[in-house]
Amino acid sequence: MGNSSVSIVFLSPFPPLRGGIARFSAHLLEALRRDGCRVEVVGFRALWPRFLLHGRLSAASPLGEGPLVLYNPLTWFAVAGELKKNPPDILLAAYWGGFLAPLLFVLRRLSGVRTVALLHNMSSHESFFFEPVMRRLLARTLEGAITLSDTVSREAAAAMPSVPLLPLTHPLYPPEVALPPRESARHELGLCLEDRVLLFFGFVRHYKGLDLLLQALGELQSSFPSVRLVVAGEFYEHPDGYRLLAEGLGISDRVIFLPGFVSAGQTASLFAAADCCVLPYRSATQSGVAQLAKGYGVPLVVTPAGSLPDAVSSRHDGVVAAECTAPAIAEAVTELFMREQEGVVSVSQQGVADEGWREFGSQAGAFLRRLAGGEE
Repeated sequence: MGNSSVSIVFLSPFPPLRGGIARFSAHLLEALRRDGCRVEVVGFRALWPRFLLHGRLSAASPLGEGPLVLYNPLTWFAVAGELKKNPPDILLAAYWGGFLAPLLFVLRRLSGVRTVALLHNMSSHESFFFEPVMRRLLARTLEGAITLSDTVSREAAAAMPSVPLLPLTHPLYPPEVALPPRESARHELGLCLEDRVLLFFGFVRHYKGLDLLLQALGELQSSFPSVRLVVAGEFYEHPDGYRLLAEGLGISDRVIFLPGFVSAGQTASLFAAADCCVLPYRSATQSGVAQLAKGYGVPLVVTPAGSLPDAVSSRHDGVVAAECTAPAIAEAVTELFMREQEGVVSVSQQGVADEGWREFGSQAGAFLRRLAGGEE
């Protein structure tokens, strides 16, 4: 391949743990190996104690396959010992919140292995008072960082000016399962072919603004009597609060709640049924859900939070709301519906997704080789 080999230990949540970080890491692992890197993984057995997740995530949320337990520092020292015994050229670590900074600091100091962060976020979505301290600790730990959005790139450059950065863009996700016919996908959900179907997909957390989307749906129902909303994903908050909000808005009959883990086959059916995927986020950096929707060829409605607008690079990709408010989201959905006659894209972008991951792996691999002292 013309590239010198580099040995990498990739520390991250991986499937069967759920969520965007695990999905992204599985694709990046494959892309790095395809680029010629020698990659071993260190996964998480668990991120949070079960009792903290009670009533939020489904009881079926699995344990991961790995030695690390984020809330148990004893496992940090065990992993650091293994890294010191068999050191790779680079430790690449997924990073999405300040609570990970102490873990990476311990691993770097005890093992001596050069550490690079894959920055999904510079800080937690629900910010804590100790985030500035964690950023300083992270800056003392890293030899480099890879970012996935302009928003995080700017934050990282400001917080860690001496740390080399590689700014990249989150690639599209290729469909794991072929899309079924829209008619059969909607039949499974009890929807009509003539309905206008909005999809909210993924973990339900306050910052993701499902309540704003429900309020927007209340505004849309008079103009679009056939509009429906499907909410699919695991809830960090109890679903009953959102059900009560829907009842209060008089839209209960327009909302289908599907709380819990969504399999690959169910995901394909949901995107096949949807006219658009709505990301009504209050705050964001970037979103794997947007790249998943685009991989399935489903247009987006997003708020102007963080780098979300970057996912809408043309009018065929969808619409960016003017504000992170319910009225603005309703206006953006209305505009998307009005564009239907113009032929908004609705075909899978499989080839674009595959090429995006190859390019991401190639650029990340070259950056890691450089930091490890190898040739590009």
